[in-house]
Amino acid sequence: MRRERLLVTLCLSALLLAACGGEAPKTEPLRPVLTMRVGEAGSSNDYIYAGEVRSRIEQTLAFRVPGKISERLVDAGASVRPGQVLARIDPADASLSAGASEAQRQLAEADAARFRELKAKNFVSQAALDSRETQLKAAAAQAALSGNQTNYTTLKADQPGVVGQMLAEVGQVVAAGQPVIRLARADTLEVAIAIPENRLTDVRRANEAEVSLWADATTRYRGRLREVAAMPDPQTRTYAARVSIDAPGTAVVFGMSASVRFKGEGSAGAGKVVAIPQTALFQKNGKPAVWLVGAEDRLELREVVVARYGDERVELSSGLAPGERIAVAGIHKLTVGERIRVAELGANGRLAPVTTR
Repeated sequence: MRRERLLVTLCLSALLLAACGGEAPKTEPLRPVLTMRVGEAGSSNDYIYAGEVRSRIEQTLAFRVPGKISERLVDAGASVRPGQVLARIDPADASLSAGASEAQRQLAEADAARFRELKAKNFVSQAALDSRETQLKAAAAQAALSGNQTNYTTLKADQPGVVGQMLAEVGQVVAAGQPVIRLARADTLEVAIAIPENRLTDVRRANEAEVSLWADATTRYRGRLREVAAMPDPQTRTYAARVSIDAPGTAVVFGMSASVRFKGEGSAGAGKVVAIPQTALFQKNGKPAVWLVGAEDRLELREVVVARYGDERVELSSGLAPGERIAVAGIHKLTVGERIRVAELGANGRLAPVTTR
């Protein structure tokens, strides 16, 4: 009997020791998930196109005579004024040609003067004098032409603008008319876009255009569709178009990337949509869905209706409301009911500090 009691006591002691020496089960840390609050995108009747800020007036400057470039006085991005010297070519050959032509003119002028004196004394005929006068005119025209060619060795700007691109460098031999500098007017800025052929009629009917820069997405500029190409590009089947910018200001710079939104007819108050990144779109039973962050930061899967797919974002016509929070990264690793640690993606697209709830 004592032996049985002793065994029971030993077993209970062992169990108590094991319970005291064991560690408490660890709690799994919450998974951090990148999220964002949904914002309103505008109207489902709007059409958005990416483009580049260009100038309505762009010139490709070239020398009017061939030669070797000896000097370049501006760089790409430089602002120039009318009459400013941009580049020069070696004037040696042009100077020699001008000198030879001037010598021929002087000789023809002296010869014509001598024949005038002889004709006054009736020693030569009128036909002989007319021949010398014609030779003098030809020599004078050739001398003037050679003088112009000497001036053509200096390339000047004939209007104010910005140097967009240098197409030749010092030491390069260029032909007459070969492009050397591309110059753009800075006061006629507009956005160059490409319009798909299936949207051409809708864009032409659009009553407004709104321009925003990728470098400053918060500022909007009023725009107007100025021109559309008569024929589409044979490779892309899109129509090149230009959208003028009203009062662009100093923030709009030649060469910047921009977005143009055309507001279709009846867009004011009709068919409002919300926009989300493409990375946030999930598939549920073959239908589009998103991971919604609900109460206590727990996830739920909600079906949505897609209005339009863009280059980087998706516009939804229903399923989400502005202000709701969704997951935008790692969506294929999430599960329904999972509690997460929220990492905020702000409206500017930058990651905010992780918050713990």
